[in-house]
Amino acid sequence: MGWKELFGFGGKKKTEEAPLKDLTLSDLKPGYFLDFDLNTWEVVAHHQYDWGGGEMTDEWQLKSHDDTIYLQRESDDETEWSISRPIPFGRLGDEVRDYIRQNDDPPDEIMFEETKYYLEEFGGGHYYKNCQGNGQEFLSWDYEDESGDKFLCIEQWGEEEFEVSVGEPVEEYQFTNILPRA
Repeated sequence: MGWKELFGFGGKKKTEEAPLKDLTLSDLKPGYFLDFDLNTWEVVAHHQYDWGGGEMTDEWQLKSHDDTIYLQRESDDETEWSISRPIPFGRLGDEVRDYIRQNDDPPDEIMFEETKYYLEEFGGGHYYKNCQGNGQEFLSWDYEDESGDKFLCIEQWGEEEFEVSVGEPVEEYQFTNILPRA
């Protein structure tokens, strides 16, 4: 080997970009790691929601120690990011459960942890666990507080199964050090 090859002036030229260069949130895959809110999180799953008419939401399940959060990306006119945490349905109180039993839908307003949430939209779609399969049908009620800084979502799976999450909008710059598993 001559001095040109030794110091990188000869030989084969690199045609591929470094795989770690310029990774973004949209590049996340199970097994990747990233930093958010003073914690390192591992991406353990990537799911999709199909709302029909070409509207899709991507969702990544992130785990850190004993905590789980969900990172969502919605693209309408612009890309919006949010973080949510699942909570037990019972934490909404007996009033919400009773209202659903009597009316087949949740109420238009929900009080949770001293915050009033207002129904913003309702819809249905198909959920693709790990972005595979035929998709499971579900219904979703999305609520926001008055400021738009907090949201609450109720999802119905089948006749009697409900899931609830609470969250907030986030910005892509809040996530750093995105790396694939070595």
